[in-house]
Amino acid sequence: MQFSVKMRSAKGGPHEKGGRHISGAERILDENDVEKGVVAMLRRARNHQRGKADFISIKIEEIKEDEVIFKPLIAVHSCIAKNVAQGHAIAKEKLQSVGVSALAIERGFSALLALKDSIRGAMLFDAFTGERLDNFGNRGVRVTKMDCAGAAEYEEKLAKVGLTGEHVREALVLASKVASAPGMVAELCWSDDPDYVTGYVASAVGGYIRIPIMKEMGSGVGGRIFFVKHGCDIKVLSEYLQEQLVLITFGGNVDVEVGTNFRKKTAIN
Repeated sequence: MQFSVKMRSAKGGPHEKGGRHISGAERILDENDVEKGVVAMLRRARNHQRGKADFISIKIEEIKEDEVIFKPLIAVHSCIAKNVAQGHAIAKEKLQSVGVSALAIERGFSALLALKDSIRGAMLFDAFTGERLDNFGNRGVRVTKMDCAGAAEYEEKLAKVGLTGEHVREALVLASKVASAPGMVAELCWSDDPDYVTGYVASAVGGYIRIPIMKEMGSGVGGRIFFVKHGCDIKVLSEYLQEQLVLITFGGNVDVEVGTNFRKKTAIN
């Protein structure tokens, strides 16, 4: 028996009443692991870099085995950036290489850089026109009901290539589900944790490209944008992201990229 376990937390009351988003988490857990998972989520919400949450919502739902679909972990690459400007330049280049227009890229970056504080979910942008398509304001589109298949082995294999911690573990799972969504072109994201400056660009075509510097240290503002195909069905896309139960199976390679010509590959499967 398995359960979907979701946590969201805020400071200053619930999100719906103006509380400032602190942290969120998503797991699909076996029955015996639910209690341990819930305790970990509570600790995360109460001991977070963004503050100590005074509103914590945890939702636990039993799921049926036939409701779960399996999707592969997208290929994983790491690149080198020495500062924010380099990080942004790499991200823009990678987005354009997988089909996001220059106009949409500039509008997406402008939207993220204009944020006064983080939003809970992602903004949806047309990958061709750069128009924002969702009407969720500061809530954004949440990606829920996902995890990795075989969590212990997944984390062990990531650790062997130097990818440790909850940030990268969760980001890879989320990015892989997002990349598999109908109508998705690419994702742009950087963390809202003040002490974590890493971000990424991800897509089914280009994989997950980890960019070490996407904001200044100490900034508590981050966010994500989903660039989607022009004319895609937003309702179908949103339902997949928010309601479809997905377990990510792992495999592929991790690349350490220097400049644009040299790659050193390390297998993780």
